[in-house]
Amino acid sequence: MPFYFFFWTDEIIAHLAENDITPQDFEHVLMNPIDETTSHSSALPAAFGYTQDGRFIIAVFEYLDDTTILPVTAYEVPESR
Repeated sequence: MPFYFFFWTDEIIAHLAENDITPQDFEHVLMNPIDETTSHSSALPAAFGYTQDGRFIIAVFEYLDDTTILPVTAYEVPESR
């Protein structure tokens, strides 16, 4: 797995917090995905995985360049998606 820099803004952190997701949750799922896909609503890349406390989430993001990821959104989803 390559090294990625996550470009966090206060707005993104606040948006994730509305869904009870931390930046650490988001980064953990992207670095340990169970599955990778494309978001149906935004056509952006997305990863499914478990947070360290066991919640199954989707994390949607954008590549700004080869090593920089802009988090977009994340939220819990049913495991039987």
